Amino acid sequence: MPARLHLNDGHAIPQVGLGIWQIPAATTAETVSAALAMGYQLIDGAAIYGNEQGLGDGVRASGLPRGEVFVTTKVWNDAQGHELTLRAVEASLKRLGLERLDLCLIHWPCPSRNLYVDSWRALIRLREDGLVRSIGVSNFMPDHLERLIEETGIVPVLNQVELNPRLQQRELRELHDRLGIVTQSWTPLGKGRSFTSPPIRDAAARTGKSPAQVILRWHVQLGCSVIPRSSRREGLAENLDIFDFSLTADEMAAIAALDDGTRSGPDPLTFG
Repeated sequence: MPARLHLNDGHAIPQVGLGIWQIPAATTAETVSAALAMGYQLIDGAAIYGNEQGLGDGVRASGLPRGEVFVTTKVWNDAQGHELTLRAVEASLKRLGLERLDLCLIHWPCPSRNLYVDSWRALIRLREDGLVRSIGVSNFMPDHLERLIEETGIVPVLNQVELNPRLQQRELRELHDRLGIVTQSWTPLGKGRSFTSPPIRDAAARTGKSPAQVILRWHVQLGCSVIPRSSRREGLAENLDIFDFSLTADEMAAIAALDDGTRSGPDPLTFG
């Protein structure tokens, strides 16, 4: 079962969860309910994914107590700014059918719009009002994080960033460690680009695991939270089955050498 990582506000987050980006709205509830039945405890959504209602329906269909499911959503770029962010989170809660979020993130910094500090102040208010338990960010770079902290005094509990063997973000992860911010990995498998590389292939052969399981185990051993996506029951089960083996120090070092800085998603400095 997934471990839990401590957040800097005193709460904790499951280390491994299900990301529901690109899961069709019509099948989201079924996928979420199936994942929760398998032992997942974290579901990562976002307003822009268009399937928040299915996320909430899946949580209810699981029959699990609300306190046993960690629900994340995110404020999209067009809702940045203090008042718009307040309204966006209220709308997400309505679509989800929930009274409270476990975690809410600013989805992208959109630095050219210069509104992310205002959005952050809105999340602080929502946390104070009890509508959101923990607050964090996604795709924020060091300058963005440092500005948030300098202007508000509140450190995000988590920064969700693109992270995989080809894009390892070492400097950003080191900053997170210094600031007490959990690193959470999106697109953790890097669209399969590393599956046939010798370090992944060799570790898979030694452990009897798949390349995907080796990479997810790498994230776990780095201390990251990780949110792989799958809509297949076999894939859901496989992605969770990563706690009965470990990678050696040599294997971790070999995977570290795969980093070439290649992004598969947008550049946070220019996107939005």
